[in-house]
Amino acid sequence: MAGHSHAKNIMRHKAVVDAKRGKLFSKLSRYIIIAAKNGGGDPTMNLPLRYAIDKARSVSMPKDNIERAIKRGTGELEGVTFDEILYEGMVSGVAVLVEVMTDNRNRTNGEIKKIFERANTEPGKPNSALYLFDRKGLFVIDAAKFKDEDAVMGVALEAGADDMKREGEVFEITCDPSKFSAVLEALKAANLDTLEAEVKFLAKAPKEIDVETGKKVVRFMDALDDHDDVQNVFTDAIITDEMAE
Repeated sequence: MAGHSHAKNIMRHKAVVDAKRGKLFSKLSRYIIIAAKNGGGDPTMNLPLRYAIDKARSVSMPKDNIERAIKRGTGELEGVTFDEILYEGMVSGVAVLVEVMTDNRNRTNGEIKKIFERANTEPGKPNSALYLFDRKGLFVIDAAKFKDEDAVMGVALEAGADDMKREGEVFEITCDPSKFSAVLEALKAANLDTLEAEVKFLAKAPKEIDVETGKKVVRFMDALDDHDDVQNVFTDAIITDEMAE
């Protein structure tokens, strides 16, 4: 949709989540554990781990917490095993995806269902909402800081990015998830700092909704984010500042 910024939608919602520092540390620890488990504990050889560590440092997560999470992922420290689950659903005509990491699938399943029920809906069957999204690597770069659009685009496309567009004060670069590490590495090598760099679900056709519906969707998403096991919540709705107040 013309004029819609994935970055604004994500950052607006994330500002609320980031304010809850304790829960944020817990969620980031799980990212680090999973990344270390899947690719080893050396961030120079494991780009997803390096990204997870950078993200944790950006919100002043203590070094001890980071190191403990890495050791749990590699098995050096005893720890719980996390399952990754994706819930799908519709609320007020809007599609929602919920990424979860849990050490108790049955408990979490019941608790997530209750959050859906309080919003007068229920989790959908597989692909009931997923088909409305693409899983993409998304990079957001400050256009005021890096003004040479052609140069930024050249670095991104040469590294395997699919597309780059300017949305207001930022450049948004998207790529296939398999190219995420290569694009991230190329941007870092070119000293192009990112405001956001993550693989996530992006709506294929972002949906405009009225303010009252938007407020209901935001309340639902906030209730999901409050759950300790929920890592990310995505929607195909365009969330405005007025809705998020």
